[in-house]
Amino acid sequence: MATPAQVAKRRTDIGPPHYEKFLPPVIRENYGKWKYHETPSPGVLVHVSESGARLFSVRAATPRLMSIETLRLFASLADEFSGGYLRFTSRNNVEFLLSDGDKVEGLVARLRQEGYPVGGTGPGITNIVHTQGWVHCHSAASDASGVVKSLMDALFPHFERMDLPAKVRVAFACCLNMCGAVHCSDIAVLAVHRKPPKIDHGRVPKTCEIPSTVAACPTGAVRPAMVEGKQSVSVIEDQCMFCGNCFTVCPSMTMADPENDGISIWVGGKVSNARHEPMFSKLAIPYLPNNPPRWPEVVGAVGNLVDVYARNARPFERMGEWIERIGWSRFFKLTGIEFTKYHIDDFRHAGESFRRSTHIRQSPEG
Repeated sequence: MATPAQVAKRRTDIGPPHYEKFLPPVIRENYGKWKYHETPSPGVLVHVSESGARLFSVRAATPRLMSIETLRLFASLADEFSGGYLRFTSRNNVEFLLSDGDKVEGLVARLRQEGYPVGGTGPGITNIVHTQGWVHCHSAASDASGVVKSLMDALFPHFERMDLPAKVRVAFACCLNMCGAVHCSDIAVLAVHRKPPKIDHGRVPKTCEIPSTVAACPTGAVRPAMVEGKQSVSVIEDQCMFCGNCFTVCPSMTMADPENDGISIWVGGKVSNARHEPMFSKLAIPYLPNNPPRWPEVVGAVGNLVDVYARNARPFERMGEWIERIGWSRFFKLTGIEFTKYHIDDFRHAGESFRRSTHIRQSPEG
């Protein structure tokens, strides 16, 4: 029997591997020493370090939900052109990391030959980050992949060209639990439920734990109740925010509603600190209908926002910065979006966002 000294020390809680193991040599050798970067063409970035070393990044769009064949194709292209190194961006693009600039043109040609467009850099539109939608998510108010496919079919020219005033980040979330980046994107598409959950009181005692269901509600709208002598729950409709958290823990409280579920559009968010501090997205269109498979109302609304922004914004001005400069009144007039009661903030500290000064800024149109 081996003595304790002879037994190799074994770690059981190892966590993920350290990221440095996966860095290309050119990044590891120049970590923290990059001077600047350039975008010589759509989809191609060149980072230059203090030592003069160059890193070439080639960005291509992916469908996000990828097959094994697609992953194997990307791996083989990485082996052939970038020494086996690639990465996926937060917006579902794939980037091949090359140290040899002579291989860039060949890789771009191969990607296009395989049907993967190269672009999404600089003042244009990159791939849309989105949530699961009807494919996987139980609380989705709309589809994700279908809406994003329809949108990118219309916005695709801006992916391959850098023809906008600044970058435009588009995001989609299939409910307000928002596992997409709709709170901080230039244009955000958010699917919404508009009715409280439908409670099947006969099934609640068999499928749901009442305390957990009550605790799951972030607004305290779900309360324990006795219905026909059985333990169940009730919903205070005025407090319900239609998030679907109750359905997550109690499948007898269904949220899906084909007649009332729809899509809202938000604008003006960003994460970048450049020129302006980060900004939250704000409501532009409170409701558009769910019309699969191509969602024409949503595609038309987002296309209109991009077109109006492209015609009126200044160079390097993000969507939110443009709106802040011209004012919301002018924004609604230029875009033709109707201003409704739903655009007025009504939460407790909303007054901080109101224009409360006695100074009035008159628009040129009067």
